[in-house]
Amino acid sequence: MVEESDERIVDRRAASRMNGEPGQPVPAGSEAEADASGQSELELEREKAEAHYKNWQRTAADFANYRRRVEQERAESSRLINAALVINLLPVFDDLDRAVSSVDSTLAGLNWVQGVVNIHHKFGRLLDALGVTEIAAENEAFDPARHEAIGQQPGDEGKVIHVAQKGYEIQGKVIRPAMVIVGSGGGG
Repeated sequence: MVEESDERIVDRRAASRMNGEPGQPVPAGSEAEADASGQSELELEREKAEAHYKNWQRTAADFANYRRRVEQERAESSRLINAALVINLLPVFDDLDRAVSSVDSTLAGLNWVQGVVNIHHKFGRLLDALGVTEIAAENEAFDPARHEAIGQQPGDEGKVIHVAQKGYEIQGKVIRPAMVIVGSGGGG
C-alpha cells in the first residue's frame, strides 16, 4: 500500500486573508490590499458597464433616427406616386372637362349626357380626395412659379387674360402649371 503523507497543501494567500494560519501573524497591509484590488475591480466593471450603457444609448438613438428617416422616405415616395398618378390622369380629366363644357343645349337633357356629367363630377371629387386643387389663373397677376406664359395679347399688363390649359397643385406644390396668355399692356 501507498503510505499517505500527512502533508497538507496550504494556499498561504488564502490563509492570510482568513486571518492566517494558526500561530502566524496577519501581515499588516494584506486586508487593505484585498480591499483595494476589490475596489479597482469594481471600478473597472463600472467603467465597462458605463461604456456598454453609452453604446446602447447611441445604438438606440441611431435606430430612432433610422426609423424616422424610413418614415420620411415612405411619405415622400407615397407623395411622388400620387403626383405621378395625378399627372397621368389630368389629360383625361381635361378632355372630360372640355366635353362637358361644350355640350350643346339641345343635348343637355339626355341621359347619356347626364351620365358623362356625373362621371366628370366623380372625377373631380377623386382629384379633391387626392389633395389636388386647381391653380387660380384667370384675371390673376402672372406668377412664373404657377403659370406658364404661352403668348401675349393686348390687355392689362402682367395679368392673365386667358387660360389655355388649367394648372394643378398638390398640397401647395405645382404639379402642372397653368398655360396662360398674358396681357401686354396695349389696352384692353
